[in-house]
Amino acid sequence: MNPLYAIVLLAAMIPASASACPDLLNHKFTTLQGGQLDLCRHAGKPILVVNTASKCGYTPQFAKLEALSGKYKDKLLVVGFPSNDFNQELATNREIAEFCKLTYAIEFPMVEKAAVTGPGAMPFYQELRAATGQAPQWNFHKYLIAPDGKTVFSFATAVEPDSRELLGKLAPMIK
Repeated sequence: MNPLYAIVLLAAMIPASASACPDLLNHKFTTLQGGQLDLCRHAGKPILVVNTASKCGYTPQFAKLEALSGKYKDKLLVVGFPSNDFNQELATNREIAEFCKLTYAIEFPMVEKAAVTGPGAMPFYQELRAATGQAPQWNFHKYLIAPDGKTVFSFATAVEPDSRELLGKLAPMIK
């Protein structure tokens, strides 16, 4: 075997280093569906991050989030982050998972319940706030992370997942 070919072949088998992953995406989460979500594995495509709550007036947005996830399954990652920061989430991760599956047939990843606002916010949400200057003011706040893993757009709760505002930012990213 040609030694140069062997080096190229070996290099292709070595996993990319952590530095290949944008800092913002360097996070792993346990999902309510029983798996692990490594955001680095989704680098290069847009990621829509939404803090959710099961007992909120905006909870019907789950249907539009699921539709968006299904429509762009291979081009977009939608991730739900259940939070009780606004006192409208169910008590346990199991209850949240059952509610999402039975009520809205959610298949996109939902991570374990955690804080998304204030000094106790999970590190990922602290980074999203730092990137945009905006923290969630209510449930169903949305962050759209561009494929570069660095550019982040923030959308208030009332901005629906299928709105012109959000889709206008997303469309160029999912060519």
